[in-house]
Amino acid sequence: MSVQRSDKIILDHKKLLERIRQLRGEGKTIVFTNGCFDLIHVGHIRYLQGAAECGDVLVLALNSDNSIRALKGENRPVMPLEKRLEIAAAFECVDIVTSFDAKKCDELLLMLKPDVHAKGADYTYENVPERETVLSYGGKIAIVGDPKDHSTSDLLEELRDKNS
Repeated sequence: MSVQRSDKIILDHKKLLERIRQLRGEGKTIVFTNGCFDLIHVGHIRYLQGAAECGDVLVLALNSDNSIRALKGENRPVMPLEKRLEIAAAFECVDIVTSFDAKKCDELLLMLKPDVHAKGADYTYENVPERETVLSYGGKIAIVGDPKDHSTSDLLEELRDKNS
């Protein structure tokens, strides 16, 4: 993978854990969020800004291309992981970017044990997929961003309709 190098992108999870431990040792509150972030839209920006407000350090974990295909179908992602990583690292509100290859990020959450796991407004505290994992280590869940009336799937559908 030829990702444009950024000190924000940490793909090696052992190095990521070391960095999180260092930041936690400095008294920082770690916020974790995740998602596909395939085609960026305003909902993504509001979600990330809301997540960043929940603590001192925002870690964004992107679904791998294989993970997105498993979740969204063979036509996704539109944007490959290497480009999504670079775009995500360019956001001022994001401090660290990594990726994971599963449908859910439970394994990464258990390893990092962030103080806060932020999810978008399409979830409630009760239906966050990783809820039990986060609560098992004493983490908190935050629902952030604006109402879920933007999505990459909807954007792609709109583009298909305009080109038909």
